[in-house]
Amino acid sequence: MPCSTTPFDSLHQSILDCRLCAEELEHGVRPVVQVHPAARILIAGQAPGSKVHASGIPFDDASGDRLRAWMGIDRDTFYDRARIAIVPMGFCYPGTGKSGDLPPRTICAATWRTRLLAELPNIRLTLVLGLYAQKWHLTSPGKNLTETVSNWKDYGTAIMPMPHPSPRNALWLKKNPWFEKNALPTLKKRVTKALG
Repeated sequence: MPCSTTPFDSLHQSILDCRLCAEELEHGVRPVVQVHPAARILIAGQAPGSKVHASGIPFDDASGDRLRAWMGIDRDTFYDRARIAIVPMGFCYPGTGKSGDLPPRTICAATWRTRLLAELPNIRLTLVLGLYAQKWHLTSPGKNLTETVSNWKDYGTAIMPMPHPSPRNALWLKKNPWFEKNALPTLKKRVTKALG
């Protein structure tokens, strides 16, 4: 008897098989996404870095270590796709530019994002990491990342704009100690509540 696939399964497989940017991506295509319809928390990031591209595991790097500490959860919880969805703006590593990784390719979100998020009906909390994700997910982001993140309370309890947890943002965190002092305790409470 053949296995029946759901619309979610078909969409997920189509994303994993996506080759839209194959000719433009110097390091090749390797979509990295963690999703399940039961997930309670959505992490909306930027795009995989080189280490994640190599492993195929989202946030399998120093950024992930910091993000898990911010959220107050362990690796097992973080990688339980029935609890936490990880959907970057671009699913493949975009390569490196003059000042770090290149931006996520816009065709990825345009092709897949709305359809995929519609298949995640149980999301209770969305963590929006970095400018590209904030521009897509927030109806009225601030003029820059600092303004948006500093107004995190204005976005309600189901969405939280955050800086990217990359080590490259160490200077931003040093200049903005209010984020770790004021926002992170609330983030941990929201994560605990969303996971139930």
